[in-house]
Amino acid sequence: MCIFIDCLLSPLILWPAIIGVGIYLLKEYMQGGQFTKDTDETGKVFIVTGANTGIGKETALEIAKRGGTVYMACRDMNRCDRARNDIIKETNNQNVFSRELDLSSLESIREFVAGFKKEQNKLDVLINNAGVMRCPKMLTKDGFELQLGVNHIGHFLLTNLLLDVLKKSAPSRIVVVSSLAHTRGAINVDDLNSEKSYHEGLAYSQSKLANVLFTRELAKRLEGSGVTVNSLHPGVVDTELARNWAFFQTNFVKFFLKPMIWPLLKTPKSGAQTSIYAALDPELKDVTGLYFSDCKPKAVAPAALDDKVGKFLWAESEKWTGLASPESKD
Repeated sequence: MCIFIDCLLSPLILWPAIIGVGIYLLKEYMQGGQFTKDTDETGKVFIVTGANTGIGKETALEIAKRGGTVYMACRDMNRCDRARNDIIKETNNQNVFSRELDLSSLESIREFVAGFKKEQNKLDVLINNAGVMRCPKMLTKDGFELQLGVNHIGHFLLTNLLLDVLKKSAPSRIVVVSSLAHTRGAINVDDLNSEKSYHEGLAYSQSKLANVLFTRELAKRLEGSGVTVNSLHPGVVDTELARNWAFFQTNFVKFFLKPMIWPLLKTPKSGAQTSIYAALDPELKDVTGLYFSDCKPKAVAPAALDDKVGKFLWAESEKWTGLASPESKD
């Protein structure tokens, strides 16, 4: 016994064990707030964009577990179908559907909405989850800078085209996945489409700020409709979002930096918790225009409170998408 205890107390065993436990506890702590309430979503209809991977897939999975009807709106249908099959296999919920939606194409968005309305006459929750991050300078099919085009403009059009169904389904919700990166963002009113200059990080932060400004402006326009809209920061999550960020594809990051920061990253399941909270928590039934992080309200950056810029962004988004007065459509 003494020999056994001596072995356990050996520095060669003791310190690695202490370090291992410390890393485990740090990893658990960094998972953040969790949505633990039991809810029954049977009979409710949800749309989750970008639901084939990462926090989008985990969001769709949790909703399906609770009985909800889930439309997985994705660009890559092969990956979407595989994710759908995974979710059905795990939940035994057959009301999970994969549908094509390319947020970089206004035509694709309109086709998705038209198809959805042929299949459903209600929509309880729209979760605008899909996004791209720190891309090289690229344009959408309609000529918009890709990050602003996908993260904001695509969801702007999608949301407005679905407002009539959301209003008929009230009480209903819109959830917008933004990011802490919005705090570093600024809306470039003189070069919104990054035509004069482009920086991948600034463009990403601008698109995430646009998410929060859009949320706050839409909440005002939907006042009294029974439709709520809130935005959120999912946390720093270990997903594929950085796949277009060249730095994160280097061997230095893959084999050295990522293992070092792994304890600080949320899993996709933990990253989905605030989206699930905003979509399902009964206490948020009448809460609108807020920003959440770790399943609780959080203050936004001062730039996100600029109503003048919010109105400017809305007007420009209307022009770019060809919408006249989307908030007045019933």
